[in-house]
Amino acid sequence: QVQLVESGGGLVQAGGSLRLSCAASGPIFSINIMNWWRQAPGKQRELVAGINSAGITSYVESVKGRFTISRDNANNTVYLQMNSLKPEDTAAYYCNAEGLYSFGSNSRDYWGQGTQVTVSV
Repeated sequence: QVQLVESGGGLVQAGGSLRLSCAASGPIFSINIMNWWRQAPGKQRELVAGINSAGITSYVESVKGRFTISRDNANNTVYLQMNSLKPEDTAAYYCNAEGLYSFGSNSRDYWGQGTQVTVSV
């Protein structure tokens, strides 16, 4: 029933911007933390940014000042605004809901399907 659907990925030149969206749907009561992760081929999955229910954010050092995570609690949606993109930002980006409370089950984590971001020179 609960699912996360991501969108907004694509191909962009270095220095450009993209905005990723992830909408959680289904019988959702609340979500504690929402995160964006990324994984490039041959590399470990990396936590890029997170935001809790109070709006407190955190970022990996490599994206500070360039990326902004935000959320719309009323619509259970998390966004990642990515500016000044670099080729090293190229990766599959995944959102996840950490501590999602459903009306019909205990809290658990959910993941989106991923959206590809490719930054060219």
